[in-house]
Amino acid sequence: MLKHFDSSYVGTVDMENCGYLGTPINDRHYSNEELAGALYKSEKYAETMDRLGYDTFWMAEHHFQPEGTECIPNLLMMAVHLAGITKRIRIGCGFNVVPMWHPLRLAEDYATAEILTRGRTVFGVARGYHTREVETFGAPLLDQTANREMFEEGCDLIFKAFNEERFSHRGKYFTCPPEVPYRGYTLKELTLVPRPLKRPVECWQPIQGGTDRAFDFMAKHGICGVIGGGSAEGGAVERHMEGFRNAYKRRGIELAPGARLSLGYQFHIASSREQAMREAAIYYEENMKMFGELRLSRAITEEQIAAMRDPRLVPNTKLPRIEDAVKAGGFLAGTPTDIIEQLKAAEERYPGLERVSCSLALGTPLTLALEQLERFSQEVMPAFRKA
Repeated sequence: MLKHFDSSYVGTVDMENCGYLGTPINDRHYSNEELAGALYKSEKYAETMDRLGYDTFWMAEHHFQPEGTECIPNLLMMAVHLAGITKRIRIGCGFNVVPMWHPLRLAEDYATAEILTRGRTVFGVARGYHTREVETFGAPLLDQTANREMFEEGCDLIFKAFNEERFSHRGKYFTCPPEVPYRGYTLKELTLVPRPLKRPVECWQPIQGGTDRAFDFMAKHGICGVIGGGSAEGGAVERHMEGFRNAYKRRGIELAPGARLSLGYQFHIASSREQAMREAAIYYEENMKMFGELRLSRAITEEQIAAMRDPRLVPNTKLPRIEDAVKAGGFLAGTPTDIIEQLKAAEERYPGLERVSCSLALGTPLTLALEQLERFSQEVMPAFRKA
C-alpha cells in the first residue's frame, strides 16, 4: 500500500526554448549566477514539499554542466543546509556516484550529515553515467567492467566502515589502512569517526540494466531500489521487480512484489489528459534531449540522437513523444482522478510497494513545478491516506 510520496529535482536552470525544435543541449550555456540559481531552487522545492507533506526530497549529484541541466555537486552539503530550513522532510541523495569519491570520505561525509540532520539525510549510491564527470575525477566509466568493480568495492568498504567499529580492507582499488608507522605502532585497523547513529544505514540505488549481479549486490547490503524513467518501457518494471525479489530470495528473504522499491514517475496535472500532454510535451522532450543518449533510455537510435542534436532533422525523424511515455506508464498525465487511477493500479499490482517518486520533467520552470507539486499533494495524495 502506498504510504510515502517523494519527488526529485536534479538541479536545473529555468530553460527557455525547450523541446525537440528548441535549443540543442550542447548549445546551451548559462552564466555562473544562473547556474548558482539551481541551488536556490532546491531551497524552494524542499520548503514547498516540507509544507505539503511529502516524505523525501531527492537530489542528484553531478558536475561540470554549464548547459544548466544538473547543477548540484554536493548533496550532503545541501542536505545539511536544507534540513536547517525545513521541519520534517527527509533529504535524499539520489545518488552519490561512488567511483568519483574515496569511499571513506563519502562514508564520513554521510555520517556527519546524518548526525547533524537528526537522521533526515537518506543515503544513495550509483555508478554514474556522464563520462565528462566520472573520468575527470580519475574513475573509469568507458570501461564498464572497471566501473562496476570500483563501485562494488567502494560500497563494500563504505558498509564495512558503517557497520564495524574497527575495520580493514585489502582490495583491487583500495587498501585501508596502509601499513604505516603511527605513534609507536604499525597501523592495522581504522575506525570511522563518526559512524552513522542509525544502523543499518538505509540506502537506495537506481535500477537500470537489472542484471543478476547487480541485484545480488543490492541484496548483499540490503540496498533498496528505484525503478523509473525509461525503465517503464518494454516490460522492464516487471523484470526488475522479479529480479530484485529473486536476489533477496537467494539470501533467504521473501519480499512481496514492490517491497523495498520505489517507482519513479514524471507527472503533469491538467483538466484533461490531452491538455496535460500538450502542456508538458516540451519539457518531456527536453528531458529526452538530455538523457536519451546517456544510456538512460536504451531504445534510442543513432538517428534519433542526431535529430535531438539538430532541430533541422526533427521533422523527418520519428522521436519519442510524451504520448508514448504516457501509454507505457512512465509519465502520469491528466486529471487528478486519472493519476489516482494509475497509482491505484500500481498499488494493486505490487502489494509490497509503499513509495513512489513523482517529479517534473527537466526544464520545467520553478513556478510551474511548485504549482504542480501543490496540486499533487492536495488532489492526489489524500486518496492514499486514511482519515
